[in-house]
Amino acid sequence: MRVKFCGGARGVTGSKHLITTENGTKILLDCGLFQGRREESRRKSREFPFQPSSIDAVILGHAHIDHTGNLPNLVKQGYSKLVYATAPTDALVHYMLPDSAYIQERDAEYLNKRRKRNDLPLLEPLYSIADALDAIRLIRPHNLDKWIQVADDVDIKFVEAGHILGAALTLVRVKEGGKKLKLAYLVDLGRANLPLLRDPHQIQGVDYAIIESTYGNRQHEDIYKAKYQLAKVIKRTYERGGKIIIPSFAVERTQELLYFIHELIREKQIPNIRVFIDSPLAVNITSVFEEYPTWFDEDTQEYFRRGDNPFSAVEIEYVRSVERSKELNMINEPMIIISASGMAEAGRILHHLKNNIQDPKNTVMIVGFMAENTLGRKLAEKWDEVPIFGEKYSLKAEVVVSHSFSAHADKNELLQYAKNMGKIKKIFVVHGEEKQSLEFGISLQALDNIGKVYVPHEGDEAELD
Repeated sequence: MRVKFCGGARGVTGSKHLITTENGTKILLDCGLFQGRREESRRKSREFPFQPSSIDAVILGHAHIDHTGNLPNLVKQGYSKLVYATAPTDALVHYMLPDSAYIQERDAEYLNKRRKRNDLPLLEPLYSIADALDAIRLIRPHNLDKWIQVADDVDIKFVEAGHILGAALTLVRVKEGGKKLKLAYLVDLGRANLPLLRDPHQIQGVDYAIIESTYGNRQHEDIYKAKYQLAKVIKRTYERGGKIIIPSFAVERTQELLYFIHELIREKQIPNIRVFIDSPLAVNITSVFEEYPTWFDEDTQEYFRRGDNPFSAVEIEYVRSVERSKELNMINEPMIIISASGMAEAGRILHHLKNNIQDPKNTVMIVGFMAENTLGRKLAEKWDEVPIFGEKYSLKAEVVVSHSFSAHADKNELLQYAKNMGKIKKIFVVHGEEKQSLEFGISLQALDNIGKVYVPHEGDEAELD
């Protein structure tokens, strides 16, 4: 049995890990889209280091695009078997994959106008909406805590990850040489005590593990400090008559922000400010959240039972049309605009940033991890000028970066989780920038229960003996 690290190794996007069993069964864990430098990302997403038609099953851990967004391309290039996911993940990607395709088509169209004027070769979108729909047809939804046979020699079981709605850690059980080997796929591992979500399930009794390291050398502040940091940002920007622009993942982070804003207004800690969710995807995703209240933690379920839905408060406006999105730039009053994409790489957030970052009254609030070379990272690092749609814009707005919102386990949480797993022969550190992964690998090696620790490069292959 072997595992090949095809993406998300010494990096945080494009997660793809290929398991090949003794019998030749091939199981792909995640099929994520690379994000970062445009040309490099397009090349890495377009080219698979394996033949897509040779894969026997695809397992999706959760719905984020860096874990699911290249599935339509996989199908476009020949994959035709089943895709396994939890029920909420299935519901989420019904919106997210067509949205990803639409954004790629529109971005290619926008860039091709300039390329045509400059006699440059035209760009093709990575995949189309039709490809996305073909991929969705292959997905089969499943509940947590039940073994599912995905091949003659491979079973899987989803357990709670505590990362986003429907996110699952995956147990992979392989029959080999008269025995059963178990591998835990711990990407992405969430945090305890997050709003909305249940705590991660503690996995034990496995032979091998693949673990994330997004925050492998950092510690988070308490999640509820994020709530009060948000309150300070809103009050400060409101008082100077500005707008708060928040690039946010349409899944989980947007709903978490709404949850906190709803509480802050109800507790009278912030003014009754208008909130615009300017992302058709986030609008649709929020409707999915409302369909799956039983997947939330007990506190959130209690909200719903008493009819206090934090996603439908009167101060929230869900923006669907392009015309209404443009109108927000004409409204000269304090407001909060939450818009996708989370790393500020595509979508309507680019237009809001273009129109607002040169005004010092405004605030850009960074509430999630920003990968290297993304616009979100450049904003977080407070570059004097940032590129948007190929042009430079001066960054004069206030920039506030909060790591407290993270839905990823930090260094101590990751180490505690690994320690509680019991004896492990080999553990592989992925889904982290190289510095975080290497430092976390050193920390893991100091644990008594861990045999060998590997920090693979993209393309590396390891034997699970």
